Amino acid sequence: MGRRRWRDGRGLLHIPGSVPVPLEFATSYRARTRGLLGRASVDGALLLSPAGSIHTFGMRIPIDVAYLDRRLTVLAVRTMPPGRLGLPRPRSRHVLEAEAGTMAGWGLRAGVRVAVSGGEDAVSDG
Repeated sequence: MGRRRWRDGRGLLHIPGSVPVPLEFATSYRARTRGLLGRASVDGALLLSPAGSIHTFGMRIPIDVAYLDRRLTVLAVRTMPPGRLGLPRPRSRHVLEAEAGTMAGWGLRAGVRVAVSGGEDAVSDG
């Protein structure tokens, strides 16, 4: 199975038992380093790929963070206040970010497998 590759852009996050969530892809180095910095709110979720850890230095709001493996299965979900450094997660290949408290409402928890559409869709490189 090749690695997933998307382009910066917009799409949808599909969570079993939930309505599709607006999704922003941050796949370029520039988009990943900018992430949610300086934003006062988030419309849906942001997918950082590739990513195994994140930080909230310079953020204005607390966020929910979901670490995903290569198959888009949630490994862990954490809420992080501004000014924190998240620990790297073994096997994590992608990170989802959203406003604090929203992931529980979506039913996003460890073991849930999500899907995404958009972002020029996944292209296998192997």
